Amino acid sequence: MIIVEDVWKSYGRQVLFEGISFKINQRERIGVVGRNGHGKTTLFRLIAGLEEPDRGQIIRPKKYLIGYVEQEPHFKASTVFEEAARFMRPEESNETWRVEKVLAGLGFKTSDFYKPPSALSGGFQVRLNLAKVLLSPYDLLLLDEPNNYLDITSIRWLTRYLIEWPGELMLITHDRNFMDSVVTDVLGIHRRKVKKIKGNTEKYYQQIAQEEETYEKTRINDERKRKEIEVFINRFRAKARLANLVQSRIKTLAKMEKKEKLEKLATLDFSFRYEPYFGKYVLSLDEITFSYGGEKPLIENFSLTVGARDKIFIIGPNGRGKTTLIKLMAGLLKPQKGEVIIPQKVKVGVYEQSGLESLNEERTVLEEVMAADPEKEPQRARQICGSMMFEGEAALKKIAILSGGEKSRVLLAKILARPVNLLILDEPTNHLDLESCDALLTALDNFEGAVIMVTHNEMFLKALAERLVVFEKDKVAIYEMDYNRFLEKIGWEEEKEEKMPERTRVEKFETGQSRKEWRRLRSEIIAAKSATLKPLESRLASLERLIEKREVEIQKLKEAIIEASKQRKGQEIGEMTKKWRLWQRELDSWWEEMDQVLKEYESKKAEFDQKLKEIN
Repeated sequence: MIIVEDVWKSYGRQVLFEGISFKINQRERIGVVGRNGHGKTTLFRLIAGLEEPDRGQIIRPKKYLIGYVEQEPHFKASTVFEEAARFMRPEESNETWRVEKVLAGLGFKTSDFYKPPSALSGGFQVRLNLAKVLLSPYDLLLLDEPNNYLDITSIRWLTRYLIEWPGELMLITHDRNFMDSVVTDVLGIHRRKVKKIKGNTEKYYQQIAQEEETYEKTRINDERKRKEIEVFINRFRAKARLANLVQSRIKTLAKMEKKEKLEKLATLDFSFRYEPYFGKYVLSLDEITFSYGGEKPLIENFSLTVGARDKIFIIGPNGRGKTTLIKLMAGLLKPQKGEVIIPQKVKVGVYEQSGLESLNEERTVLEEVMAADPEKEPQRARQICGSMMFEGEAALKKIAILSGGEKSRVLLAKILARPVNLLILDEPTNHLDLESCDALLTALDNFEGAVIMVTHNEMFLKALAERLVVFEKDKVAIYEMDYNRFLEKIGWEEEKEEKMPERTRVEKFETGQSRKEWRRLRSEIIAAKSATLKPLESRLASLERLIEKREVEIQKLKEAIIEASKQRKGQEIGEMTKKWRLWQRELDSWWEEMDQVLKEYESKKAEFDQKLKEIN
């Protein structure tokens, strides 16, 4: 258990935490939510010991290991494989299959295993840092946006891995679907305080909204009462016969706690301007082909027609051509073969990952947004800046001093400034916090035109996708279905192996893996089974002993009550009856706990038995 006790933290005038306290209990997986800049990463750095609180303390158990994924790589081994395995326990040094499993799950190819880490791209260096943490014997993982450099199949793999993680975990992510799939608890940073609840993000945000609504109603009611008391005091202060009543109300007023009006929090809240369009199609790709520098084409003989109301999502692993296809659609690249057709009256809004470079760093946010508005309306530009959390003086900041996340909001603001009927968006959620992602999803859902979007965020896919363009292996396929149906009917190639029939699994072991590796895998499952079930078995045995002992005691007490009633000893009967009720409540609670522990034991045992069955 880790205890965060009365922690305060600020940077200059910016106060992040005012006396926050909470505990991280055994086996808890905690999702950390809050607006950008409100201290999520700072909290991780405090827990990891990389920074110290201004006041308060963080109590960590002795020999408790905390793993924190640094964004800056520090590599010492000569190959990717050796670097990933560097911090494994000595007794696990021969379990090379674990290293292979984690690297493959995070998107590394077998050919990458023997490359020097320095030869990897920046994104894959961050993935290697993540692999090292997942393979190390940490008790607590601190994962800060681990999916930022992962593609959709790697995120799905990581979700399954973290669900099975045996220790504690804290997770920051803008992907609500990913968070809700993994966490058992949510810790929200809100108004410089923290609130921790059991459940998912939806439950947390509902609770916060209800509490703030109750606070505001109470504040208004208290303010009304305060004014009524003040009026009474002022009216009757001079009347001697009412002096006692006046003094009573003065004391009441002094005791009343004055509730301050809640500070309005900046929230991303916007809608895209729609340019009416009466055509049937907004975009056509006719047998287009594109490759870089004479290499094998990323896209070959690809055709697609986009309807005026379509919501098309482009998905698949990184490096397969999704961004290239977006750029071809937007006219930022020209196909080597084929044709991209956009009707004359179609107005396109484009958000691309490299678009930050297109911003004029000499302009202010307001000037950049106004330049994108065909009608150059200052009032509308101001409103758009406000909706993108650049209110008041913040709209007059120079682009040059903005963070990457702020610049991405300026790009979105420029799209909002002009009416469009086709949105082409390449991973627009990368720099947004969870609340801002919700606002973007709502805006896209309400947009009357067509949407084409690249994303790895399954919440957007499940909520909005009507058609899919899927990059997988060496092909691009179009599916006329939503994402839920795609998972049900088609699924990802990487995950089909996990659902392979038992006979096929055995054949794969015989041909592709040694008997020794199979024995290692089997013994790891047996060891994990024992480590998981033994504490549950011990608790069940302990509860059985407690219940058996208490039932005997209760029976003796009943007999004593009967004997006392015969002798008319009323006081003794009363005392024994109280004890009986107390013991009965304890007994009932033990039976309830036993039922819960037994259910958990049977569930866990069935999971491990199934795993053993699959590999045997």
